Amino acid sequence: MLVCGEPSGDQLGGQLMASLKTLTHGAVAITGVGGEAMAAQGLRSLFPLDATAVMGLREVVPKIPEILARVRQAADFAVETRPDAVVLIDSPDFTHRIARRLKKIAPRIVTINYVAPQVWASRAYRARAMARYFDMVLALLPFEAPFFETYGLRSVFVGHPAVERAGRMTGGGSFRSRHGIAPDAPLLAVLPGSRTNEIRFIFPVFREAVALLAARIPGLVAVLPTVPHVAARVRAGAQGWPVPLHIVENEDEKFAAFDAADAALAASGTVTTELALSRTPMVVAYKVGWLTAALMRPLIHVKFATLVNLLLDREAVPEFLQERCKPAALADAVAALLTGKDAAARQVADLGEAMRRLGQGGEQPSLRAARAILDFIGR
Repeated sequence: MLVCGEPSGDQLGGQLMASLKTLTHGAVAITGVGGEAMAAQGLRSLFPLDATAVMGLREVVPKIPEILARVRQAADFAVETRPDAVVLIDSPDFTHRIARRLKKIAPRIVTINYVAPQVWASRAYRARAMARYFDMVLALLPFEAPFFETYGLRSVFVGHPAVERAGRMTGGGSFRSRHGIAPDAPLLAVLPGSRTNEIRFIFPVFREAVALLAARIPGLVAVLPTVPHVAARVRAGAQGWPVPLHIVENEDEKFAAFDAADAALAASGTVTTELALSRTPMVVAYKVGWLTAALMRPLIHVKFATLVNLLLDREAVPEFLQERCKPAALADAVAALLTGKDAAARQVADLGEAMRRLGQGGEQPSLRAARAILDFIGR
């Protein structure tokens, strides 16, 4: 049984499902909760992701009753069907509640965490708590496995499944042709996030930044990949966009857009790793409500939010978080990439190095994750 809570986890779940089917020659039945990517692999989701793909106090609080109902629904389904393992993917505020409930009412059911929360970055004490309700963690980053082992939680480094998408980052020329974008037109990918609160807090700032860029970069065109559950809000917020804008929802179109783009303005998250795989130079920003920020700030103990920067231990990708997430600052940083070839080239080289450290070029991480799951179940 696989359970994710938002689109980025759904992508990982889809890849894991494909690898599980490959290693078992199709002799595996998979149930659980997912989105489009997992549905494409044959999953019939217990419920949609719209209730669980939220973040931030103001956004989460109204959804708490529904989220808790979904937690009970998923856990009770596992108890009824007794899968060989329940793999809980990312979205810890949602999936960890399922794991805790399962260990309380059915402790013999195996629970595996795929994409552990970055407790090494904040609230390290949570690793000890996780050891009580998870049997194993599949770690995406090389330094995570030894960290969790010190807390008595079995952990296996499998690499980041996003590297498997590198081969799909093609078709930029045909993308421009399909959408009537000239081959020499400066093209900016705008990625404000896939959560409702990200559209609320980040999208307006990105819009203002693009308006400033429009006056500085002649002929600028924007492409905005989005996902179905926030597409309506994105389209509403994009009315009267300051430069020609192309909104795409299809995943293949998203990756083709990355290949076509000269630079990207992105919310911090999995998409920055995908941009790194496409070697698209980027500027990263993030913003939450003031109360969420005030509560989280004392708990964060890392220098960077972007995975590329964490892997390289320096700010190869410009970051603008919370108070620094302002239109003028974002516009300046993006303009430097669109007009300064040396700056863009340096970042592209850094992106390549970071992705090699993440496992690009080796065995597919989702295959390693699937093998670790099957080996653990076998034991």
